[in-house]
Amino acid sequence: MATSDLDRPICEPVELRPGAGLRVERVRQGPGSPPSTPFPHFHDVHELVLFGRVSGHFTAEGRRYALAPGCVVFVPSMCQHDFALGPGPRDWVLVQIDAIAGEALGQAPGLERLSAPFCAKPDSIQQGRLDMLADWLTELSAADALALPIAELLLRGVVRSPAIDGEPLAADRTGIDRLRPALDRLRRDPALAPSLEEAAALCSLSPAYFSRRFRQQIGLAWSDYVRTHRLHLASRYLLESEQSIAEIAYRLGFATPSHFGELFHRRFGMTPKAYRRVGHATVARDSATRH
Repeated sequence: MATSDLDRPICEPVELRPGAGLRVERVRQGPGSPPSTPFPHFHDVHELVLFGRVSGHFTAEGRRYALAPGCVVFVPSMCQHDFALGPGPRDWVLVQIDAIAGEALGQAPGLERLSAPFCAKPDSIQQGRLDMLADWLTELSAADALALPIAELLLRGVVRSPAIDGEPLAADRTGIDRLRPALDRLRRDPALAPSLEEAAALCSLSPAYFSRRFRQQIGLAWSDYVRTHRLHLASRYLLESEQSIAEIAYRLGFATPSHFGELFHRRFGMTPKAYRRVGHATVARDSATRH
């Protein structure tokens, strides 16, 4: 059983181990747990939280939702959000899904609701089904071939749950939304990422103010974020495609395959070739263990 606090900032991108399209964590906190300290944050993964015991609030995109026992929360990739949990015993299952895999799921018929954050409260029958799927998912390795299909079933159950109405909050244009035009451009075409000056212009900001605001919000300089985002995408392409390492390097805008290899090793502690080998071996081992 793993334990962690949602009031701790989750730095992006969330690193998933080779071969894994998601990360699953069951969290239990005891009667003496203090209220969490609000900390607005965001990350590149899609996030599903299935609460057991809980009180407090969830905030996203200018709305605040009251959390009640048994509620569920979904947050799309790169959506700023916050949890202010009340004191006392609480527990939840956290499912973080790779941005690429999550976007593919969001385009599937019946899952259009995943384009925006929401809070919902399943009825007793839905709750039992979601709990069963969550228990099954927590027992699997994140690299197991069944993990993503079960996560999709969870999402399909969640989107059918009655929504909890949120309370509108005053507009705030100082957070990540002010930077979203640059982030969206990068995500659409990472190989042709805008320069600092171009990114600032997309956000109607001066380069100096954009640079300062971006570092405050993201914790990285724009150029460092672009490089990190490309490397994160590369880690997924290495496992999910048959493209050569050189093809992936050029596809994502790296100058040369050797330069890509150096940066990848610095980020992940292994070469792209080794990362691909470890990821495929993990999937094969999990499949053999299941059978």
